[in-house]
Amino acid sequence: MSSDAELIGRSLRGDTNAFVEMISRHETAIGNYLARRVGRQVAEDVLGDVWVAAYESRASYDTSHPEARPWLYGVALNRLRRYWRSAPAEVAASDIAHGDAGGWDPWPAVETRVDTQALLRTALARLKSDEREVLGLVAWEDLTVAEAGRVLEIPAGTARRLLHQARVALRDSPEVIALLQVPTT
Repeated sequence: MSSDAELIGRSLRGDTNAFVEMISRHETAIGNYLARRVGRQVAEDVLGDVWVAAYESRASYDTSHPEARPWLYGVALNRLRRYWRSAPAEVAASDIAHGDAGGWDPWPAVETRVDTQALLRTALARLKSDEREVLGLVAWEDLTVAEAGRVLEIPAGTARRLLHQARVALRDSPEVIALLQVPTT
């Protein structure tokens, strides 16, 4: 099996199927990354922009890195930033599906989950943007710290420091402390 770097090289020499093969390897991961950031519907549009931008900039890809996933996350992050700059300043509301659960009341579980998510969102929002980016790339996108550094175009040591700062800030945040407290019964 060819590495991503080899596929990009072949695409530069005119083999368009090679670039499609590389995209198919990472389509799900990049799509999920975008969906977590902007929702599934917007992510589909942004994902198309990511592939166009990646194709157009593939000549600048550093072929010393056999896997293109960190590079693609960087392209995706740049497309997200472009989207956020151009998007209206309104927050999209998510739809809640209603249905008969056979007498089971799902709302207490939903309320607990919503409260937890709100607390975590608040704690994450207090992080510096670079700390939040490194944390997200390592925790949710399963990149190494060095790969997260490549995505953000910063040295691996800086990425390690930012990840450490994010972990300390979250550990010490009142929201996370409240979540970790064991309720007394």
